[in-house]
Amino acid sequence: MGHLVGKDLYRGLGAKVDGLSVRAPWNAALFGILKELYSEAEAELVVKMPYGLAPLERIARVTGLAPDDVRRRLDTLCPRGLVMDLEVRGRTWYAPSPMAIGIFEYTMMRTGGATEGDHARWAKLFNAYMEDGAFYRANFGGGQRVSLMRAVPHDGAVRPEEYVEVLDHEKAVAMVESARRLAIGTCSCRHEKSHLGEQRCAAPLDTCSSFDQGADYLIRHGFAREVSRAEMLDNLARSRALGLVLNADNVRRGATFMCHCCGCCCNMLLGVTRHGYPNAVVTSSYVAASDRERCLGCGKCSKKCPVGAIPRVPDPDPRFRKHGRPQVDEARCLGCGVCTLTCNPGAMKLHHRTQRVLHPEDLLERLILQCLERGTLQNQLFDDPGSKSQAFLRALVGGFLRLPPVKQALMSDALRSRFLAGVKAAAGKRAPKEIVEA
Repeated sequence: MGHLVGKDLYRGLGAKVDGLSVRAPWNAALFGILKELYSEAEAELVVKMPYGLAPLERIARVTGLAPDDVRRRLDTLCPRGLVMDLEVRGRTWYAPSPMAIGIFEYTMMRTGGATEGDHARWAKLFNAYMEDGAFYRANFGGGQRVSLMRAVPHDGAVRPEEYVEVLDHEKAVAMVESARRLAIGTCSCRHEKSHLGEQRCAAPLDTCSSFDQGADYLIRHGFAREVSRAEMLDNLARSRALGLVLNADNVRRGATFMCHCCGCCCNMLLGVTRHGYPNAVVTSSYVAASDRERCLGCGKCSKKCPVGAIPRVPDPDPRFRKHGRPQVDEARCLGCGVCTLTCNPGAMKLHHRTQRVLHPEDLLERLILQCLERGTLQNQLFDDPGSKSQAFLRALVGGFLRLPPVKQALMSDALRSRFLAGVKAAAGKRAPKEIVEA
C-alpha cells in the first residue's frame, strides 16, 4: 500500500472507515475527528488491517508488522473503542470500528483517562461532522431498509387484542429477562448534546443498555457497568416515565444493545426529524392509530411524538376544535408507542403494520445486508487491503453488487434467504462458529 504520511495517512484511514458497515464520507470534519483520535502509528495499523474480524497473527501477516508491534498498537486502540476485540475460546479477534456503532459511541462513552475538556472537544468535532448531512445521505439517502436500530414498542402500547402476537424481540422486558449479562453506560448522543448546550430534555445520561456479548465488551473496557436484572428493568421503567424511545439492535436474535432515545439528542432520531430520512431508524412491526370515538382531542399524543408523526387536521367535531384531530403519518411513525403513554382514554394504540418490516435474524445477517445496501460487502468478502488479487476481486464484485437490479434482487424476499445462506457459509470457513452465529 506504500508509506502514507500526514494528511494522506488520515485520508487512507477515512477511506478504510468509509468502507466498513456504515459509510463515513470524507470531509474536513472527518479529518479532524481521525486526527484527534488516532496517532499516526495507530492510523497506519487500521489502514492495513483486514476489514473484518481477524486474529493477531493474521493482522501481523497482512500488515507486515511485527506481532509485538501489532499487539502494542491494538492495546492502545481497543480500550478506546477504535478497534473492537472479541474473545472466543480463549482467542481474541479484532476488527476496525465503524463510525457507528463504534467510533462515535465509544468515544463519547469513555470515562477512563478522558476529561470533560476531552469530551467537549470531541462533541464539537462529531457535531460538525453529523450536521454536514453527508453521513445521513450516504447511509439513508438511497432508501436503505437496514439500519443499526429498530424501534421497540413500550409495554402496553400495542392494542390488547393484538398483544398476544407480539414476538419476544419486540418486547423490551423479554429482551432483558432473556439476557445472560447486562450493563448500563453513558448515552453517547446525550453526552454529546450536553456539551453543546443542545439537550432540552430531563433524561439522564446513564441509560445506554447492553446485553450479553455487547455487555461483555463494554464492561471489559470500562464503557459501562454491570447491573442486575432488577436495575435494568428499573431503567426501562424510568425511560417509559420520561417518554423516551426504545431503540434496540436491529436483529431478531442476539440483540447486543438498547438505546433510550430523546428527540432532542439522539442522532438517529435527528436523522429523521432534522435531516429528513425516516429510514434512519427501522420501525417496529406496529404503527400508531387513534380511535376517533375515544379521542378527547387533547393534543398530548402529537406533542409527545419524538419524530413529529402525528399532525393535527381540522375536524368539525367540537372535541377537535382547539387542537384538531390527530392523524398519524404512517410513513414516519416509528411504532415506538410513546404517544400511547399519556393518552388517558386509551384512544391511541399500536396496530400491526400492513407493510412488512425487514428485521435481520442476527448480527451477521444485519452486517451482510447493511454492507450490501451501502456498497461495501465486497470489503468483507475480500478483506485483505494489501492484496492485489483481492483488490481486483473487490473492484469486480463491488461493481457487480452495486448494480441497482442486482442489489434489488438480492434484497428481495425471493432471493434474500439464499443469498444470506451463501455468504454465511463463506464466513463460516474463516471464523469460529461462535462468531458467525453470534
